[in-house]
Amino acid sequence: MSLDLTSIRNVDTPIEAIVREAGEIVRAYREQDSGCVSYVVEVDEGRLFVKAALTDAARASLLRAEALHGAIRSPTLPRLLNTFAATEGPVHVYEWVPGEILYDYVTMDGERGRADPASAHARFRKLPVDRILDALATIYDLHVQIAEAGFVAVDFYDGCILYDFDEHRAWVCDLDEYRPGPFALDAPRLPGSRRFMAPEEFVRGSVIDQRTNVFTLGRTAAVLLGDGDLESSAWRGTDRMRDVLRRATSRDRDSRYESVAAFVRAWRKAA
Repeated sequence: MSLDLTSIRNVDTPIEAIVREAGEIVRAYREQDSGCVSYVVEVDEGRLFVKAALTDAARASLLRAEALHGAIRSPTLPRLLNTFAATEGPVHVYEWVPGEILYDYVTMDGERGRADPASAHARFRKLPVDRILDALATIYDLHVQIAEAGFVAVDFYDGCILYDFDEHRAWVCDLDEYRPGPFALDAPRLPGSRRFMAPEEFVRGSVIDQRTNVFTLGRTAAVLLGDGDLESSAWRGTDRMRDVLRRATSRDRDSRYESVAAFVRAWRKAA
């Protein structure tokens, strides 16, 4: 009988030996700047996604993710099925969901990778606008729930979005940097993609809160419905949507919507 990853408890065994005993490694993600290593594992019941921390920073991230999953239940968020410790540190076992990451920094080369017609990012942006709006609605509804639970999004970008092109369903994953908030930034900057980050995320001592998240969510629509430039001919939304995003992504914090919920209400009216 193979090892059951959904019920295993703490063991003094290296993580790769554990997943090999549990099933077949379909794919391994070893080159991660997060300090984690991840595996898609085929077991008797199907597939699982296993993520293990290899560094102190990654261990702190997985503990944050554990707190978030303990507070949030959403069909948009793959379920955390089990947690245990291996030789290297904490391990998370998630349900595996079908889909492609819209930006995989390991295999895609920056903007050139996003523009590659074969990439998930480029194919997603060529979908009918209604499909993109449905995916954005899924992402936004989840973030309203996250904000109501007292968490602030950190390091959200298109690499956190999985999209199933067959079923046209969006999932959100890899939210390990999300944390209770508001909080004051105690480092020179937060982790994340500059295309999605608010100005205050680069200023030590600044307040990171829902207005910060409003900026990031606004940038998400600007990137997925265009090329990130609201004035570009690539913009596929309406003028009303653009007006909402201009306010959401203002460099002046006080000019943005005061909460994620307020932004999403305005977006729904425009969309």
